[in-house]
Amino acid sequence: MSLTFSNLEQLSIKRNTRKFLKVLLRNTFKNFLSLGLSAKRCKIDRTRASAPYHENFMAQKSKLQALSIRLISMKSPEASEDTLSSADLLMGKQGANPKLGGKLDAKLDAKLDAERSPNHCKLLIHPSEPSEIVVKIQNSSNRSLLTDLRVEGNFPSEWCQIGMEGNELPPYAEMEAVLYFQIPKDFFESQEAIGRDQSLTINYHGLLQVYGGYANSPSSLDSSLELFDIEPFHLYVRPTSLYLDFLPDIYREVDFVGRMLKIFEECFEPDVQISDALWAYLDPMLASEPMLPFLAHWVGWELTPALDMQRQRYLIKQAMQIYRWRGTKRGLRFYIHLFTGLPLDEHLPESEKHINIFEVTGRGFVLGEVSLGQNASTGGGRPFHFIVRIRNDLRDSIDLSLIDRIIEQEKPAFCTYDLEVIG
Repeated sequence: MSLTFSNLEQLSIKRNTRKFLKVLLRNTFKNFLSLGLSAKRCKIDRTRASAPYHENFMAQKSKLQALSIRLISMKSPEASEDTLSSADLLMGKQGANPKLGGKLDAKLDAKLDAERSPNHCKLLIHPSEPSEIVVKIQNSSNRSLLTDLRVEGNFPSEWCQIGMEGNELPPYAEMEAVLYFQIPKDFFESQEAIGRDQSLTINYHGLLQVYGGYANSPSSLDSSLELFDIEPFHLYVRPTSLYLDFLPDIYREVDFVGRMLKIFEECFEPDVQISDALWAYLDPMLASEPMLPFLAHWVGWELTPALDMQRQRYLIKQAMQIYRWRGTKRGLRFYIHLFTGLPLDEHLPESEKHINIFEVTGRGFVLGEVSLGQNASTGGGRPFHFIVRIRNDLRDSIDLSLIDRIIEQEKPAFCTYDLEVIG
């Protein structure tokens, strides 16, 4: 049975005890009543204190309750939030670099710090690689709405471009807008990125400001639009690291590991790429020009400055073939073909080739078997003598001194020759 003033009289207790219980019950009721009033007063005070902060924003937002916004990152970082924010700790309280677009105002910057949570939109950006944040805007009312998007942040404004198909959102419709981000390829290498006595900023934050209003006409986007919502997002500029692919996935959760591995990757990766494409460095047709003297010396070939670089490459590549047929008619014709570009004409008779090489042969003077002036002549022919006849109908200039040097180099030492050029 509950204890009240009415049933105290019915209890079989002494009068003094009954008076004591009445006083105790009355004091207890007063204490509970005072506590309840204090709690109610505190609640009212808190509401009044927070009202100025949200009054303007909530008043504007209440006009467009049917408009909803959602940000979707197309490439989120794999590292945890704590390790990502460690880069901010290295910078201390320096704030944004004034060269990088200035700072957000104090109110917006405080809002970002207060609302920083893993649920916010986080975008990972690599230099020279485009990244996107998709903005989904939905209208759940029966009236058309006009929308406009604006972006502020502590990053350069040229990094971000806003793409929208239109500003009018029909009733019960959904529209997508895209925030395109792209940073310079030399972001980490550029000396202008780091100011004096200042660390390089690699964590950035921004605010997407959504303006909206009811459409008075089918196409009118004027200054009557009011701020509806502010959506924060974070940008993390990181270099791409191939070495992370060789480690267990758990290491991707630590942001510093990827940045540290990139240092070793920049040192070793050029050598790794050279090893992967070593065959190209040893091919005269593909190797870089500084490698050609080494390749020519490797096969014992002497470079000819008078020739263009492409023909020099071809000569180095065919050096072993020239050595194999040195001292023969085939080798001499092939050598002249490489230097002059005249065709080999393997399918034509010897007399019709552009590079015609033939010997003058005869039986000499034999008594009793020949008749002077008919099938013999006094003095006879020169032994081991041949003639090189060049038919140049390609209208290309031919260096005769170069061909003479080729013949002297390739012919047997005991042979003589004559060089003829016909048009």
